[in-house]
Formats: sequence, C-alpha cells, structure tokens
Amino acid sequence: MPASPSIKLGVLPWPQYTDWPSLRDVGALVDRLGFDSLWTWDHLDPIVGSPDGPIFEGWLTLAGWVPVTERVTLGLMVGANTFRNPALVAKMATTLDHQSGGRAVLGLGAAWFEPEHTAYGLDFGRSVGERLDWLDEAVELIHGMVRGEQPSARGPHYRAKRVRNEPPPIQQRLPILIGGAGERKTLRTVARFADAWNVGGDVDYVRHKDEVLRRWCDEFGRDESEIERTLNIGTVVIRDTPAEANRVLEVMHRHHAGWENEPELAGTPDRIAETLVPYVELGFRHVYFDLPAPFDEETLERLVGEVKPRLADAVPAGAGR
Repeated sequence: MPASPSIKLGVLPWPQYTDWPSLRDVGALVDRLGFDSLWTWDHLDPIVGSPDGPIFEGWLTLAGWVPVTERVTLGLMVGANTFRNPALVAKMATTLDHQSGGRAVLGLGAAWFEPEHTAYGLDFGRSVGERLDWLDEAVELIHGMVRGEQPSARGPHYRAKRVRNEPPPIQQRLPILIGGAGERKTLRTVARFADAWNVGGDVDYVRHKDEVLRRWCDEFGRDESEIERTLNIGTVVIRDTPAEANRVLEVMHRHHAGWENEPELAGTPDRIAETLVPYVELGFRHVYFDLPAPFDEETLERLVGEVKPRLADAVPAGAGR
C-alpha cells in the first residue's frame, strides 16, 4: 500500500557504540527500504550511557553514506555550531550536496554537551544565551552563502568578509534546518532563516512551540508554511506485542550501558501510529526515529510498511504541509 508523499519518515542510526561497517550498511538499508531522510549526530563523545566509548564524526559519516545511498536526504540532526566556523560549514554542506547529487540538508543548533567541548578544547561560551547569539549570527552568514550572496559576518563573534561559496549548491535552495525550542532566540532565528525546524516533546509542548514560531513569523512577515516541521519521537521498537518490543529495547539498553531518560516508544504498529497521529494533525509531516545499535531491521521495515500508511491516512484532505 503506497503512502502519501505528504508523510516523510527519517532515521538517525546512533553513531556511538558501533563499528563503521554496521553504520554504513544500516544507512544503505534505510535508503533501500524507502525512508526519506537519513541523519546522524554531531557529537565527539557518546551522549547516551558512558561518554568514554566510541563514536564517529558527523560530517564524515554523511560523506561515507553518499556512495551507498541513492534517494534519502542526508544531514546532521543537528550540527553543533560551536564546533566549526560557519563559513566553513556552508562550504562543507555545499560539497556534500555535490557529492550526493543534491541531497544535503544543513542542520544546525547551538550545542549543549559541555564535556566534549572541554575535552576537545572548544569554546562553549559563557551561557546558553551567548551560544544562541552565536547561532543567529552563524545562520545569517550561512544563509547568505548558500543563497549565492557574498556575505560578511555581522560580528562580533565571526569575522568572515565577503565570503564566496563557489561552486554553489546543486539545490537551488539548500535546506537549512534549525533544531531547538527556545522562545526568545531560537524560534526567532528559525522564523528569519530556516527552511525546516526540528523539535521533540509531548503534543501540548510541541503545539505551544509551534504557536510561538507562528508569532515570530508574523513579526517578520514570513509565511510560516514555508518552514517544514520535523519531529523527533526518540527510539522506536516495533513488534507484534509490547512484551516482544520491550525485550528488544532491553538489548539496546545493555549495549549502551548507562542509558537512562531517553525518549523511547515500544509496541505494535498501531500504538506507534496512534502516538504520532496528533503531531501529524498539528502539521508535523516529517518524523524521524532514533535507531541505536544493535540496529533493528524489523522495526525499520515495519515503520515504512505499516506505520507510514497509517500516518498518511491522518493527513487532513487538502493539507498543504
């Protein structure tokens, strides 16, 4: 049963506590099964369980997926703005766009995991507010670069001067996705510059944040429907019974020793769909799921084959987003 193109599903295979062949191959599987997007983290230490384990770097993971995929979009969910100069990030995303034949998404956020910044000697800033100011300045510069301008950073944190981005991206409008839900700064930046926005949380929380974003769009004269809403629901495991699903989830927990307080949903396809339908009705038509190692192929197959059609049925007739 083909699902409506108005519903998009994505997968974020965790790049921690795994090996490259497994991470490479699950990316190829996600593409082959018909998912719409493939993501990875931008972290330098594991963020679930012990931070002392292995993890792969984000941009090179995306590049490594290019030759084994054909149709999924590829992006960081989301890039840590504190890790790299934003002019360089625009150049990296443009290069990925060419490598992938126009499938890159430029995801960016303010960053939050202080221990990796300390370990790698990266400036974490004095506060969340300061990092969000850096993000706004960075996204403005990136926006100009991927839209064919020669922007200069407005300062005070970045110093790019009339920076060129040649060759331009393959996509006429390489998507900029911003993750986060801060009402005074993050959503303001989303309203000004983003093509997509990512958020997670319960339905009431997400509804409220969406209302705030709409108000910011009104203030800037931006059509809010131009911004794709994307949702992270956390780790999902699908089996015929909740007990079977929970057994699989427990294996994942043991593999990532110390896993706690992570969003997760285990159960039947009906239960997964019922949980997601209220978000679809809010306008969140692009949902991505975390996939911890050991990577669960059955859940991937059933998300596309059984959950996606149920979500498509929940899209209101004539809905545009």
